This record gives sequence, C-alpha cells and structure tokens, in this order.
Amino acid sequence: MDFNVAKKRAEELTSQLNYHNNRYYNLDSPEISDYEYDMLLRELENIEAEFPQLINAQSPTQKVGGAKGDKFSPVVHSVVMESLHDSFSSDEVRDFDRKVKAVVSDATYVVEPKIDGLSVSCEYRNGVFVRGSTRGDGAVGEDVTENLMTIKSLPKRIDNAPSFLEVRGEVYMSLATFEKLVEEQENNGEKPFKNPRNAAAGSLRQKDAKITAKRNLDIFVFNIQQIDGFEISAHSDSLDYLKDLGFPVAGHTVCRDIESVLTEIERIDKSRGELPCDIDGAVIKVNNFAHRELLGSTAKFPKWAEAYKYPPEEKETELLDIEINVGRTGALTPVGIFNPVLLAGTTVSRATLHNEDFIREKNIHIGDVVVIRKAGEIIPEVLSVAECRSLDDPYTFPDICPSCGSKVVREKDEAAVRCTNTDCPAQLLRHLIHFVSRDAMDIDGLGPAVLEQLLSSGLIKSFVDLYKLRAIDVASLDRMGEKSALNLITAIEKSKSAEIYRLVYALGIRHIGQKNAKVLCEHFLSIDAIFEKSVEEIASIDGFGEVMAQSVYDYFSLPQTRTLIDNLKELGLTMAQLEKKKEEGVFLSKTFVLTGTLPTMTRAQASKLIEENGGKTSSSVSKKTDFVLAGEDAGSKLTKAQSLGVTVITEEEFLSMLN
Repeated sequence: MDFNVAKKRAEELTSQLNYHNNRYYNLDSPEISDYEYDMLLRELENIEAEFPQLINAQSPTQKVGGAKGDKFSPVVHSVVMESLHDSFSSDEVRDFDRKVKAVVSDATYVVEPKIDGLSVSCEYRNGVFVRGSTRGDGAVGEDVTENLMTIKSLPKRIDNAPSFLEVRGEVYMSLATFEKLVEEQENNGEKPFKNPRNAAAGSLRQKDAKITAKRNLDIFVFNIQQIDGFEISAHSDSLDYLKDLGFPVAGHTVCRDIESVLTEIERIDKSRGELPCDIDGAVIKVNNFAHRELLGSTAKFPKWAEAYKYPPEEKETELLDIEINVGRTGALTPVGIFNPVLLAGTTVSRATLHNEDFIREKNIHIGDVVVIRKAGEIIPEVLSVAECRSLDDPYTFPDICPSCGSKVVREKDEAAVRCTNTDCPAQLLRHLIHFVSRDAMDIDGLGPAVLEQLLSSGLIKSFVDLYKLRAIDVASLDRMGEKSALNLITAIEKSKSAEIYRLVYALGIRHIGQKNAKVLCEHFLSIDAIFEKSVEEIASIDGFGEVMAQSVYDYFSLPQTRTLIDNLKELGLTMAQLEKKKEEGVFLSKTFVLTGTLPTMTRAQASKLIEENGGKTSSSVSKKTDFVLAGEDAGSKLTKAQSLGVTVITEEEFLSMLN
C-alpha cells in the first residue's frame, strides 16, 4: 500500500473507531456489532504494522476505548485496568504462544470464558466493600460504589479477608433478565437496549441507584488487582482463593500447552448456552505471576494475555412462514418463523424481517433457505437467502391490518407500513400503557399487569372505558382488594383534571412527544381548536416541522379521534388550557434548546425553570433559538448551534442567569 493512501485510510479508521468507542463505552448505544468494530481495529493495526511511523499515542490501537464521564466522581486506578489484544483464529493464538515462549519457555495458561459486560474494580478494607469504579480509560474511571452495592451477587463483607483487596470483575445482565427488560421497554413504547452488555452498562451508570437495583445486575470476578497480607503466585490459585472468599467466579481451566488451550476454547464455545449470560470469546492468560512480570505490557495490552473472539455464528434454515405483528404505533413488523436451529448456544425459531423493503431487497419467499446469525445480539437477524425455492414474487405485505382488518398505509419516505385504526386491538395494550404513564395521564397503580387483567376480563376496550370503571369491578381482579381498587379509582378520577398537553401526549400521536404536545396546546389553548387547524397553521408553530404538523393534522382528521375526544369530554376530562402562559420573567420571549446530560438537574427540571420564568423550549435548533443549554455528550444540536452562531451556555451559566 502506498504511504499516502495508508495515511489517509488510517485517519479515516481512527475517526470511525473513536466515534464507535464513544457510542459503545460512554453512551452505551453502539451502532455496529462487536465483530464489525473488531475488523475496523484489525485493519488499522495492520496499517500501523506496515507503517510504524503512523502510530501515535492517541491511536485507538494504543489506548483503552472508554473515558471517565462527568456523572460520577473520578477514581484514579492505582493498578491500570488494561484491555486485551484480540485473536480471531487458531494461527493467531499460536502466534501469541510463540511470543510468550520466546521469553518464558515453560509458561502454562489459564483459559476462562470472556463475559460480555462492563469491567469494574471493587475495593475491600478489612473485609468490607468500600469503593467500586468503572474501568473508564484504564487509568481513571467513575465511582459507582452506590450502584454496585445493589448487585446481590457481589459480597459486601467477606470473612477471613486480607487487610486490603482490590478485585476486577465484569458486571453483566443475565439473558433472562435482559429479555424481560426488553419486553417491558417495548410495552412502554421505549427504545429497547440492543444487547445485554449495553443494558448492563446503561443500568450500572445510572445516577439513581434505585433504577440500577431494579435491573437485577450480576457480576463475575476474574482477577486480583491488589492484595495486602496474602501471597499468591499463580492466577489459578487466585481464582480459587476468590471463590473461597465468596466471590462469583465464572470458572477456569489450566492448560499445559497451546493445543490444550485451543481445545478448551472450542469447548467453551460449544457450552455457551449453559451460561446465564452472554460471552463473546475466551481469555488466555499466563498462569504464573512471575512470568507475567517478565513479559510486561504494551501501552494498551498486557503481553501475557490474549482474548480469542468467537466469529459471528451463521446457520442456514428453512423459512416456514411470515407472521405480521402490530406495534403500539400501528407499524406492521414481519417476523420470520424458521425450522429451529441452534445458534450461539440457544435455539432460534423466529427473527425479525424488519419491513417490506427488507423482504424485497433480500428477495425472500416462504420456503426459502435463509442464512441467520446472532452476532453479539439476543435478537437473531436474517442475512441473506441461501437457496430460493420459489419462482413467484417475494412475500407480499398485506394491505389490511391482520388484527382489525382496517386499511394499512405507507407514508412517503418511510419504510414502515401502518394500521390506520387507533382502536386496533393489537395496539390497544401498548396504547393503554402509554396513556396511563407518568409523563402522560399519570394514573398511579395502573401498571401493565393490571391493564392486561382489565383487558382480558373485558372490563375495558378503550381509553374511555378506564373512566367508566367501578371500584367493585376492579376489586374482583387478582391481587386487587377493596382498598387498592378504591385507590385506583381515585387516581383515575384525579387524572381527569390533568393539563390538556398531558392528554394530547397520552393519545400517542406519532412524532409528538410531551414537549411538542405542550407547545401545541399552549399555542391553540384547547383540543377543540386543534381540530379546526390546517397543516400550515400547525406547522407555523416554532419548533414544529412539516412531518410533525402533518402527523397532528392526520390524527385529528380521523372520525374515531373526534368520537374519542367527545366521549372523554363527556366523562369530565379537561379539554382546554387552564391558565395562560406566563408573560414575565428573566427568560421572557427567549427560546432554549436543551442537549446532553446536565451536571445537577434533569432536562425536564431545566425546562420547568425556563417556562416558569417566561421562556420556552424547543426540540430543534434554528436561527430563532436564543440559547442552547448543553451538558455532557451534547451531540448534533450543539454542532448546529455553533454553526449558526447561537449562544451556547452551561448549567452554571444558566443558573447565574436565573439569579
């Protein structure tokens, strides 16, 4: 490769890897699979091996991907929490062995499963857990002691302990817990986590430890970082010692030679389904600590350890049928039903086919043999058609909703096909969960389990029926006595007086969040007024685009919407703005856009302060924006504000303006 070409490609790869590092380690929201990331990193490593002059300290090949955030207090690691170099083939593992044996000819190895979670350090003084921290960039992490205290499997006190002990472990979310969490998120209309690793990381790095506690995280401990008053000479002995102290340890095997190592890697791969959590490979470590000292480390990796990453497993199977599921927003999602096949340790018989375009692009027919994989994700995906068994056109999407028989439509520039009937039974439960949620009508005690019982018993069939419930009917449900029933009816009655923006948000109009609903209602003052407005009039609201305006107009043009609102009005729900927008205060006539995570308050709290002081908030940056209040991880909104010359302020500056 020409040097200039290599230099340009290295710069491109560095930019891509830094972006994906931030998404993965700091935002807990990756956009590519682990395997795709590994291949980008390997390409950069190969370029730097050919052109060493391109290597610098800031290269992704030379530093750990994470960084210390501002949510938690910093913790300086007295023992650096290093990353591992990856291998993807038996030859690369043998190459690792050759490098080790060149320094230590009689080295033996320990092989362990590589848990796919978030790496943490836990410190104990005289047997008492005193501090826990994330890896961060390896040198500095975040203090997450309070959140780690919620993990039941992590000992808080250990008997017969040394005076000081620091261990390293991997916080993970079990597959069963992850599947339950995703189901809850989907039922609540929330964006679900992509995989257990990101669910674990996002849960552990919550400011509110109560949220972490609800996520039922677990931990496996795999290393002693520091220990006082106790001598250990081998890694295998340290793992046995940790297990005796009561720490959960994933298991390990001592191997005398590299061929035994490869056999153990293969055994772990085949037994992946027996573990309660995701693993993405196996870790090979030199067993003797004195040998490790001789081998040393690079700027990023220990030379005495290697991670073998399992390739994404792909299998062929027959597509038996295609089912259509209807979500809360009415989107029709095709789901492939397959001959069951064992994939990455679990039996797979279903996978999403995404949308109509995906089916046509892949030329998918029922009866075809398709290739599926599960590359670090719980939800399997269809990659391609291996064998087409039909000469007919690909599977044709239905033109009516399979749940209610209503017409379905596909809007311009969208891939999703949607049911137009807001009373569609398939959408009803998720609509109801959204309707009663805290940001909407805020009906305390009316969770998914109670709503399911109300639906299955026939007591409710729409939003309207919630306001016709009687305490005697509710009391007949499982685990719902007279007192609970009365409390629920009281909460339902209380919601009748909720501000109208809450009702508009609760209706579940596409593209309309709580903030947009509030702006809409402050502009038109009543729901009846919204019925009368044109798309152009709605689009004239500051912060509303054409898509949002069209969505509002379409929803309020439906006859069933008019019927729904009339029924709710008869039942006593608030339909008009109770008070005019405040017309005084330091932020009078000023428009704010909030982005990123603020140090001491939520964006909702900041928005409330702005509105209480005469200002307003918008979801998008424009030339009309007066201030952008930016916190940690501010993204494209900050970039746009800077390009337009809009004033950007910190939380500290914002509070100074208030005072």
